[in-house]
Amino acid sequence: MADLIQEALKTSTDTKAIAFGRGVIKETGRIFKELFGDAKGIIIADGNTWEVAGEQVKASLEEAGVELFEPFIFPGTPTLYAGYENVERVRDHVKDMDVRCVSIGGGTLNDLVKLANGELGRPYMNVCTAASMDGYAAFGASITRDGFKITRNCPAPAGLIGDLDIMAHAPHRLTATGVGDLIEKVPAGADWIISDILGIEAIHEQSWNLVQPPLREALSDPEGIKASDPDALHGLAQELILSGLAMQSMQSSRPASGAGHNFSHQWEMEGHGLDWEPPLSHGQKVGIGTVASCALYDALASIDIDAIDPQEVAAKQLSPEDNKKRVEDLQPIKAIRDAAVDQSMQKYVPADKLPERVQLIKDNWSRILEESKKQVMPAKEIADILKRCGAPYHPAQLDVDMEKMKLTYYQSQTIRARYNITDVLYDLGIYSDVVESLFAPGGYWAEAEVPTEGFINPAKQ
Repeated sequence: MADLIQEALKTSTDTKAIAFGRGVIKETGRIFKELFGDAKGIIIADGNTWEVAGEQVKASLEEAGVELFEPFIFPGTPTLYAGYENVERVRDHVKDMDVRCVSIGGGTLNDLVKLANGELGRPYMNVCTAASMDGYAAFGASITRDGFKITRNCPAPAGLIGDLDIMAHAPHRLTATGVGDLIEKVPAGADWIISDILGIEAIHEQSWNLVQPPLREALSDPEGIKASDPDALHGLAQELILSGLAMQSMQSSRPASGAGHNFSHQWEMEGHGLDWEPPLSHGQKVGIGTVASCALYDALASIDIDAIDPQEVAAKQLSPEDNKKRVEDLQPIKAIRDAAVDQSMQKYVPADKLPERVQLIKDNWSRILEESKKQVMPAKEIADILKRCGAPYHPAQLDVDMEKMKLTYYQSQTIRARYNITDVLYDLGIYSDVVESLFAPGGYWAEAEVPTEGFINPAKQ
């Protein structure tokens, strides 16, 4: 199966070498020399990742003849945050050194080192410590600056070490986080299909093929993933790396991110769960966002598309000024509000153009239903996979009540210009009706069983 990664490397723009499998941490030094020649090295880690793999990485580098500076190690607690101030700490520490960085860590640490080196114009490599997210091989780093989280442009690592024995010993919450991040690619694929059908954003075949064909198999053994079985983790970790390579190939997160991710971004920018120790993770939130997105897809079959009149929808369309006010009212936090207004206006369809958009959706409705049904799993099935993997599957486990969950459906539609299922329903003038139906008797969230365990907030454990 690792052959898929090696095949994907042939078309990657930044990443030139990946060692993936059991015991491959010993390849760190060899790959460093292959990529960077006689350059000096510095290990960037935190207290936790150093304890897991620091000495092994150091030994492999030294055995290969790499001259090392003293490692730069963030504290292990509190949990490291992907804020721009930490990017600056890494960048400022190494900027006057003639050195190549070797980061040891998961999403946060890799993104910090990725952006720091991107700003310095230097390649680096990363040693993965958990199957926790898809950003290892991705172009760009998801970093919060001035209160708003976006993917900031920077090259992917030149090299990756993905040792399954290291990943198998990661805390289970990190593996569950990886499942949440990965499973959102299911409805994200449907979001992209719809955008392609409507002529808004064409499918990039190469990137699509890296993510979608292996996706179901990677999620096929939830019990094995929960037990940290290396064989089950192989599929999960491989697919996360392939997703990163797909984003790298396209220079965009479109292959791996859809409407479900926007729930996570909304909550993170609000600071929800960031003061917990450990903090609420990206993938834990994305998993719930995936259930939320799939619930919208579940509702498509009950929509009477023939009853929707393009001219009537256009007559009710908000003016640009009123649409701006709608977004501002939904986003009381200024840092989110200003950016959300900008993102929303990029996809805003004025009243004189809206009949054409609505008619386009109507004309393609049968195809949208057919293709999305083939692509998307029912929300209940998504929740079941998450539950069996030991990941959160209901918003209550994230300390999100139903009132906040409903609000997030509206808020999340405003924060990204990228077209997805929420925008289809919004353009049809029925988004509010569909969202409200999910919380009414018989709707998904009204009927979903509220768990009595698996709460992430330490105060509720």
